Amino acid sequence: MPTITVNVDDDLKERMEEHPEINWSEVTRQAIQEKIDALEVMDELTSESELTESDVQEIADKINEEGRKRVDEEST
Repeated sequence: MPTITVNVDDDLKERMEEHPEINWSEVTRQAIQEKIDALEVMDELTSESELTESDVQEIADKINEEGRKRVDEEST
């Protein structure tokens, strides 16, 4: 399995270390998987759409925000 590196700031790292019971690699993997799944659905929905790139980016930003909220909720 390939490995990726994710950079976080010192404050976030300290906060993560307060929860050693959490598998942060798995949290990250799940967040990436959810994002990819959402992008694939969006690609399928917009393949014949007349949405502009700006419209698609706005939708993607909303998905990202909701994904971040979900990860935050699941990790607390």
